[in-house]
Amino acid sequence: MSVTLADKLAFLGTPGRLDTVVDTIETHMSWVFLTARRVYKLKKPVALLYLDHRTLERRRRSCEKELVLGRRLAKGVYFDVLPLVVTPRGLALGGEGEIVEWLVAMRRLPETAMLPHALAAGTATPSDADAVGDALAGFYRTATPSAWSGEAYVRRMHDLVAVYAAELVASGVTHGRVEDVEAALNALGDRHAALLAHRIVEGHVVDAHGDLRPEHVCLEAPPAIIDPLEFDDDLRTLDAASELAFFALECERLDGAWFADRVIARYAAHTGDRPPPELVAFYRGQHALARAVIAVRHVVDALPTDHPRWRGKAEDYLARALAASG
Repeated sequence: MSVTLADKLAFLGTPGRLDTVVDTIETHMSWVFLTARRVYKLKKPVALLYLDHRTLERRRRSCEKELVLGRRLAKGVYFDVLPLVVTPRGLALGGEGEIVEWLVAMRRLPETAMLPHALAAGTATPSDADAVGDALAGFYRTATPSAWSGEAYVRRMHDLVAVYAAELVASGVTHGRVEDVEAALNALGDRHAALLAHRIVEGHVVDAHGDLRPEHVCLEAPPAIIDPLEFDDDLRTLDAASELAFFALECERLDGAWFADRVIARYAAHTGDRPPPELVAFYRGQHALARAVIAVRHVVDALPTDHPRWRGKAEDYLARALAASG
């Protein structure tokens, strides 16, 4: 039986196949099927700049990697990797048959407990921030340190800035500030290269979460932090200070700077790690530049009616990158 991608999506989106499908969300890399109690994620069979999911085997490995990484900060959320199989009666999730796809199965988290919702509703509390800070401090203390040398790490920081800036310039979407941001970040990185290198020596650059946004934080007890970056080990290798600077940047955009400040203070109290402001500024600017790139990629993919929104996001992130690094 020949099974197309359309066949898989139709099967998974049909009520009754996965309990009752409440909603289907398409992202750059996945289709996510939401039911009342569970979430099923199917990786798109695509090749992008930073990943290649065109084969079934690659998608299986990606699902299994997400399962392992996800369980580090979201215990009890990631259930299994399940095969989509062909049976004599048609497609089925799990069981015997020819495997034609793989899906990550997760517990569905309550929307009202997700950090963006809680910040908007005013229900996020200092105790919630403390709990997130506790979880992250424990995570970073036990995460695998990077094997990079200090020199290699400094070079990588500059390379990332160059790659992000080049993509923004090539896109033609943004208006003239990319070169200023790139120059300011390079100057900041040059001035504080010794600080960057020392982060490697101190063991603060680790196998981190990789995408620590408010959208991925659930304020349960204990908190769950989902959707780690599974497709590139190097991109997931981050200084804890860098990842927390990114989290602060994203919380600030949701008028939740107080929440991130409390998380970072809790992390510092547990670990004694209080990175210099100059280092944090570099990391913040670098992440803002990266987020501008992602916004520009959405301009390419989105409907024309959505282009102004994504252009606005790109310009906002560029302004934040310049403010951080200037």
